[in-house]
Amino acid sequence: MIVTLRGIAYHIEMSGQGETVLLLHGFTGSLATWQFLDQALGDRFRLVKIDLMGHGQTACPADPRRYAMDEAVNDLAALIDRLGLEKVHILGYSMGGRLALGFACTCPDRVRSLILESASPGLADEDSRKARRLHDRKLADFIRHSGIRRFVDYWENIPLFESQKQMAAEKREKLRRERLACSENGLAGSLLGMGTGSQPSWWDDLDSLSFPVLLLTGRLDRKFCRIADQMGKRLKKADRQVIGSAGHAVHLEKESVFSQKALKFLIDRTGRK
Repeated sequence: MIVTLRGIAYHIEMSGQGETVLLLHGFTGSLATWQFLDQALGDRFRLVKIDLMGHGQTACPADPRRYAMDEAVNDLAALIDRLGLEKVHILGYSMGGRLALGFACTCPDRVRSLILESASPGLADEDSRKARRLHDRKLADFIRHSGIRRFVDYWENIPLFESQKQMAAEKREKLRRERLACSENGLAGSLLGMGTGSQPSWWDDLDSLSFPVLLLTGRLDRKFCRIADQMGKRLKKADRQVIGSAGHAVHLEKESVFSQKALKFLIDRTGRK
């Protein structure tokens, strides 16, 4: 279904019943990445899957400023209002995890719990943010000038996704189709508007979060394991989980284990059996 939020047409899908869990995908992804959770979580929780701005079937504004983190956070708040809810659980992967954490730090009274997969609070110092903005600007130019196919050829071969080459051929092809379905303008706008260098740093906000947070990473993703370890030391109610033989996208590489970890965490928070 299409829902207009603050002037942007968002594509969302809803399934299941119970307390609501918002599902936020990563860069170059779509809500389709979460379809496997329908069977694992759908009989206990209401799942709201969202194509984030510039991805899937959601609109791609021309102005990169509309993709900014605070704009995306306000869109999520508008969606929760539209659903008539006060609080939700949020599960976010990578870029979607940064958005989930940004929303949690901005609107903590609207969050029941948080599941962050391979996510970060951003970059702590301005020099690092400046360097990352320059990198993302170059990558956005590459996407626009070279086209989506050349970009996907590059993107699926970066070191961060090396472990995905061990997935079954059918799953790799499905992931590639999902990436190829993205638009050049949507991905470029997303990089420029809510890339890691453009978003605020949430590191200093972690100490104030009082709800439970599950931090999930794959053992092969050493960078994000370090980030999650650092986050865990600052959060009041952190549940730190490392999944062996998995990289950045645990939910793709270890689907069953991911489902079990997410389900247990949510059941423990709600008391639902």
